[in-house]
Amino acid sequence: MADGVPESLAGVGTTAIGVALIRARETDRDDRLYEDPYAQAFVDVAEREFLDPGSPEHAATWATVRQLVDAFYEARTIGVRITDDLLQDAVAAGCRQVVDLGAGLDTHAFRLDWPHPVHLFEVDLPAMFAFKEPVLRELGAVARCARSTVPADLREDWSGALPGLGFRETVPTAWEAAVLGFLARADAQRLVTVLTELSAPGSRLTCPQMSAAAVADTVRSVRGVERVRDAATPAERGLGPDAPKWLRALGWRTEVRDFGELARSYGRPQPDGVDAGVIVATLG
Repeated sequence: MADGVPESLAGVGTTAIGVALIRARETDRDDRLYEDPYAQAFVDVAEREFLDPGSPEHAATWATVRQLVDAFYEARTIGVRITDDLLQDAVAAGCRQVVDLGAGLDTHAFRLDWPHPVHLFEVDLPAMFAFKEPVLRELGAVARCARSTVPADLREDWSGALPGLGFRETVPTAWEAAVLGFLARADAQRLVTVLTELSAPGSRLTCPQMSAAAVADTVRSVRGVERVRDAATPAERGLGPDAPKWLRALGWRTEVRDFGELARSYGRPQPDGVDAGVIVATLG
């Protein structure tokens, strides 16, 4: 965690806070692509942590987070809607379990209307839930499906707790794995290998496919970004450019949906400089 981040938010991650800012901003639009009534509360609590102590360094970091949100807003807000739709499509197609890997501060269990009863498992660091759960309780948030939280590091043993929470390997599962893009190549491939072993035929996996160089260029365009993250993030992140081929070798049938076409289908132009797609894979 960067020195400019309050100790109280260590483990929460500025990326999760930034995406909450994006969801709150989108929710305020008249032409919004989705509605997240909980996002602003996460933002408010995080902002108090950054600004209340009166630390100039923390305040500068908060300003940088907002600049990163401005830089990534157009692409990331469309990504939120894409994920929402793909998860609901997977449940409609027969998946009765959803596992949100690196769930962050998203609230799929509380804000989506599921076409069938589903059990949603959120996996993230213990510190994330230590921040997230009190905010949801304070809001009186009620999940629209069965929901279980799994405090774990995705680079370590994260799957061991699932059976005790009701996860069944014989039931098709929808895996949401946007987090892959933040993991080193070996960790990302290990994660997918494990979830493949847990998946019944008909399970679905969704994850972004994007140019690491383009993301790094956008990050570096924000002044003071070193307060928040390493601007020189190595390119060897995620499953890599051969991800569809690699997934097919594990038994997944894959398709890559063009980000620009998806953006236009929502009535939004493709943001400048975005070279990306979404991998949708089905097992068996």
